[in-house]
Amino acid sequence: LAVMRLTKPTLFTNIPVTCEERDLPGNLFNQLMKDDPSTVKGAETLMLGEMLTLPQNFGNIFLGETFSSYISVHNDSNQVVKDILVKADLQTSSQRLNLSASSAAVAELKPDCCIDDVIHHEVKEIGTHILVCAVSYTTQTGEKMYFRKFFKFQVLKPLDVKTKFYNAETDEVFLEAQIQNITTSPMFMEKVSLEPSMMYNVAELNTVNTAGESESTFGARTYLQPMDTRQYLYCLKPKQEFAEKAGVIKGVTVIGKLDIVWKTNLGERGRLQTSQLQRMAPGYGDVRLSLETIPDTVNLEEPFDITCKITNCSSERTMDLVLEMCNTNSIHWCGVSGRQLGKLHPSSSLHLALTLLSSVQGLQSVSGLRLTDTFLKRTYEYDDIAQVCVVSSEIKQ
Repeated sequence: LAVMRLTKPTLFTNIPVTCEERDLPGNLFNQLMKDDPSTVKGAETLMLGEMLTLPQNFGNIFLGETFSSYISVHNDSNQVVKDILVKADLQTSSQRLNLSASSAAVAELKPDCCIDDVIHHEVKEIGTHILVCAVSYTTQTGEKMYFRKFFKFQVLKPLDVKTKFYNAETDEVFLEAQIQNITTSPMFMEKVSLEPSMMYNVAELNTVNTAGESESTFGARTYLQPMDTRQYLYCLKPKQEFAEKAGVIKGVTVIGKLDIVWKTNLGERGRLQTSQLQRMAPGYGDVRLSLETIPDTVNLEEPFDITCKITNCSSERTMDLVLEMCNTNSIHWCGVSGRQLGKLHPSSSLHLALTLLSSVQGLQSVSGLRLTDTFLKRTYEYDDIAQVCVVSSEIKQ
């Protein structure tokens, strides 16, 4: 029984040996490099040659790659054997997989003949793997024979993936994924995408618009060198049917999963899919106030409008809200304070248009909103809701 791993060849590398002409060997070393068929003509001092070399050892196997092996059973005797059954199993820390292409026995195997089989398996676990190859057959005398061999190898981690979440006020979630190549060879990053959960739509923020065409922020050649890290950014927006249901998106922690596809050396493909990414659900309390519209820049001592959204985050209790507006040193509210907003049912929301005026230039913070629930006599204070840039009307013109 012979078992060999099937891998792609690699480019031949040689160690250039050269010297100056005034040294003792003269031009001997340089001439030998020029005559060497494995070197690149005109660039003999480069280590990388033009030829391919077959693998000389088992090599490394990384998570997400396809493990391929060639199994050959050869009859070394001078007798014909019958009912040959070759079985190949892969034992991992959690399961045992049957990799044999066929489970049927071969009727007979003549002397100096062999049975060949090629197995493939996409590696999905890290750690120790044992390839168990078992052969059973029957001799001419009717005796049943059996033997097996074990081949142990380690599966290594190719990428280190770290994620960061930012929960925006508009229920959008920004995901930053840091992907690091922790192998010893460069990778060609073919695809890095985010498959969102059923409640979100995703927008990839990894391209820039150049002359009307989308171009990757990493350039045309998306190679990731060993130990280099690349950052990918995604924006997840709630789907319309879920965004309208207050309190549904609030408790959602499952965002989606990353799908990463890469190629190494001579096009060997690898793929990793992360488990479901989890975020910390933001806590809004009983009543949530968010801004729907607000201008970026406003004129000094001129009224401007904002639109607020008030949501009852409770799933059981109806609220009766009263709105109070408190002026600050720079921001003044225009309108009636202490007005009734009416009853707000659980998981529902209302939109509120308000008018303000600023008496101080510069970047000013919108503060001073107070909501009181008359049922529980509980007051909710909202300060530093947003910022606006206040400029003189002459400057703006």
